[in-house]
Amino acid sequence: MRILIVEDEPGIANFLKQGLEEELYTVEVAEEGTSGLDMAMSGDYDLLLLDWMLPGVSGIEICRQFRKKHQITPIIFLTAKDTVSETVFGLQAGANDFIKKPFHFEELLERIKVQLRTSAGDHNILELGPIVLNKDIHRVFRDDKEVVLTQKEFALLGYLLRNKGKVCTRTKIIENVWDIHFQYNTGVIDVYINSLRKKLNLTDKENYIQTVRGVGYIATEK
Repeated sequence: MRILIVEDEPGIANFLKQGLEEELYTVEVAEEGTSGLDMAMSGDYDLLLLDWMLPGVSGIEICRQFRKKHQITPIIFLTAKDTVSETVFGLQAGANDFIKKPFHFEELLERIKVQLRTSAGDHNILELGPIVLNKDIHRVFRDDKEVVLTQKEFALLGYLLRNKGKVCTRTKIIENVWDIHFQYNTGVIDVYINSLRKKLNLTDKENYIQTVRGVGYIATEK
């Protein structure tokens, strides 16, 4: 899961980034509103954490603009504002939840989990032919038999299944699974794809993970 934090206080931003990465989330940080809006609109995030008061573009404006393009992705405001009118104002802009500063990390973490569960709906269980990936218990099954994967293999398979039927480019895979955002030898993806195919016992007739030459991969049942 990828989370974007837009927070202009470095201490808070670094604290949140470290804590969420320890919980195995992929985290990116913008320290002011203009870059935060650009990242939000161009990135593929599962949740946004927005400070209300930001230099450049306000958190409310980021929320409004983001909602025009992304209807489901949860947005949580980190704010010192807590009046009823301000809460209503934020909800009308598209926010899903608020947490008042100062806050306990454990409370924020639970709020994040609730929002991600709500937005994912039944997508915590992903299926591809005889393959079932259960994110709640972090296990994968093939024909009801468990397949033991490494953490990175699990993340790669999860990304492909969340985007089933769509071509996943090498760039998007390396960004979302490896959290690498610079030019990098994407040959490592091929190694992991081959490992997945072997562990999942995919035959030539079961071409559930297909190579799109020169582009990337696609998980499909066709």
